[in-house]
Amino acid sequence: MASRPKATILDIAREAGVSKSTVSLVLQGSDLIRPETALKVRKAIEDVGYVYNRGAANLRKAHSNVIGMVINDLTNPFFAEMAVGMERVFQSAGIVPFIANTAENPVRQEEVLKSLMEQGVAGLIVSPARGTTPGAFRRIEMAGLPIVFTMRRLPESRIPVIAPDNHRGAWLATAHLIGKGHRRLAFFGGSSDLVVYHERVGGFREACEALGIAKRDTLVIEGETSRKGGMACLETALAMAEPPTAALCFNDAVAFGVMLALRKRGLEPGADFAVVGFDDVIEAQHYMPALTSVAVDSAGLGERAAHVMLKMIQSRTTRAEDHIGAVNLVIRDSCGPDRRAGMGDAA
Repeated sequence: MASRPKATILDIAREAGVSKSTVSLVLQGSDLIRPETALKVRKAIEDVGYVYNRGAANLRKAHSNVIGMVINDLTNPFFAEMAVGMERVFQSAGIVPFIANTAENPVRQEEVLKSLMEQGVAGLIVSPARGTTPGAFRRIEMAGLPIVFTMRRLPESRIPVIAPDNHRGAWLATAHLIGKGHRRLAFFGGSSDLVVYHERVGGFREACEALGIAKRDTLVIEGETSRKGGMACLETALAMAEPPTAALCFNDAVAFGVMLALRKRGLEPGADFAVVGFDDVIEAQHYMPALTSVAVDSAGLGERAAHVMLKMIQSRTTRAEDHIGAVNLVIRDSCGPDRRAGMGDAA
């Protein structure tokens, strides 16, 4: 008669209806696991006949079970949704993460990272602030602390990144505007010190070139990634002798600002000027008119980042594969056909 296969952590997880991460934390004696969850896991350990090798486990154990989430702008719904996705995964593993908002300030970010390292966190998930250089994370890398970037990559950095396909998203959005008959197009918002900006502007420009839009008929205006920034970009564009009739915006916040500025001028977003956002935050579907936007599943990317971090900690590694998430264009009401006639007077 064949002997029964040796039980594994995966068997325990299936029996208890929890994640492998939760089982590992119970085996390590973590006090971050809820008592009722720990009881359920210990019963499953007994039921499947798992034998815990504590000596080997001690060699694998991380410094702590606290994970730092360092977010560049929690006032932006996109990053807030991403953080919720991360927290959901950590909560299911019985971990309460430490969340810090750097408000796009690299000095504040440096202070937060230094403090978290001193507290002995097991790992860090960071969405880098604007103006961050790769050298800002050299100390963390030298210490061998697991770290993952979300949404933003840094030039020449080897830190793994979880981000959407920005280039593809911008290409799809631009192609949609061109398909609506627009021939003078703009890209609004963002700044050239961000890799994500170059990815999105690159997709915009490549789509214009591939689909027959002359370079002289395209316009790129840098600006704040906020409603205020969107309003300023539109004012700059409409002041030109031959203004654009449509714009792809760096993010949804910029797009909302563009639509506000249009209304202040007596113009109707979608009818008099086409607007596309990027990120598809929850507000996009409820805005008036509902905003056409590139959906990137921010919460899903946050969940992915959390899973990658847990795996890195358990494997005692600082290496992981980059993940570029799929995107799709959600078409709503903010992108009508070109109605250029008479717009100059209205502006």
